[in-house]
Amino acid sequence: MTNGSKSQPRTRRSITLAATAALALAAPLAAGSPALADANFPSPNGNTNLSSMLDYADLVSELEKLEKTSRFGLDAFTLAEAGTAVNTSETGRDLYVATVGNGPEAVWLQGRIHGNEPYGTDSLLAVLKELGTNGSPEWKLLRESYTFHVIPMYNPDGSELNIRHTVLQDGTEKRIDLNRDWGVGKFEAAESEGYYEYWTMVDPAFAVDVHHQGLKTERGDGDEVTLSLGVSLAPGGPTLPGIQGGAYDVLTRQMQVHVYDELSKYGFINIDRYDVGRGVEIDIKGGVVSAMMLGLNHDGLNPEGHSNPAIFFETSGNTSDGSLGQKARGKSIKQNVLALQELLVGMATGEVQQEDPARWDEIPHAPVTAYQTDSGVIPASF
Repeated sequence: MTNGSKSQPRTRRSITLAATAALALAAPLAAGSPALADANFPSPNGNTNLSSMLDYADLVSELEKLEKTSRFGLDAFTLAEAGTAVNTSETGRDLYVATVGNGPEAVWLQGRIHGNEPYGTDSLLAVLKELGTNGSPEWKLLRESYTFHVIPMYNPDGSELNIRHTVLQDGTEKRIDLNRDWGVGKFEAAESEGYYEYWTMVDPAFAVDVHHQGLKTERGDGDEVTLSLGVSLAPGGPTLPGIQGGAYDVLTRQMQVHVYDELSKYGFINIDRYDVGRGVEIDIKGGVVSAMMLGLNHDGLNPEGHSNPAIFFETSGNTSDGSLGQKARGKSIKQNVLALQELLVGMATGEVQQEDPARWDEIPHAPVTAYQTDSGVIPASF
């Protein structure tokens, strides 16, 4: 579970693109230039049928099934089996990870850190299925380049309750946002302790976090946004340029530029940059993927100061306002899988590292006016 030296970039010309139909998530959709997403993707009039969302028992069942049907050594296990000191959720549920691949670099993929953001689980289970069973050159390349550590349901307690948070079981019933619980003076929840220690055991080369957001439209043309691309320490902001000599400030932009370009050929996906409204971008140090980039050393578990670049995806539609829309389920999951697939192959071939980071500004977004930090909003002219 340790990092190795990075494999040499390979040209993508030698790789046959895996058929997206193999994902078996939705009927194939015609490629084309970016287009307005259809009315049910997502739908403000859609119903959120909670019975259709994968629950914790479904997660365990699906992981067991994937392990049994895997052709390429997929292993599903609990943090207790991995040997972390804290290894269950606040209510005592086992915390699961699945690994697959035998490449020299570790990759961390996580979803559903917020319990009411369900499709991170579905999307990562779909990716695990391809990694575990798909023999195409593209998925073979990924298994040879990386060892994947996949957490499809980071927050099982919140998922069962369909709430964003986990709930402390210390008598206070305090709700904890797990995506703000990796930081100095934090780590209030058991899930944070367990997965942080596992991260220090893995030392990944990079990480991706899969989320949901509310409905939104593009600035200017008003097109419905189906996917937002984000970096939790804002590129060019007050923090990221000072980390690793600016290397992550460059690479995280390149990662998202690559995803934007590759997904733009699908007519059902409409992309912008993530912000919290009115051009305010996030620059939070207490977020999980932010702490990864900062090389947080909590409780002496990361004395070497390992850090890694990390990005996140935000699928539009959530359970809180009933805007998921059942007709959009297949497309919502499929766009996440495509985003992950294109990013991972681009990293493995070296295409991502050749992208122009300045093109981050070409991804539709409102002019940056300020940054939302852990201590409040600061102007972009900081």
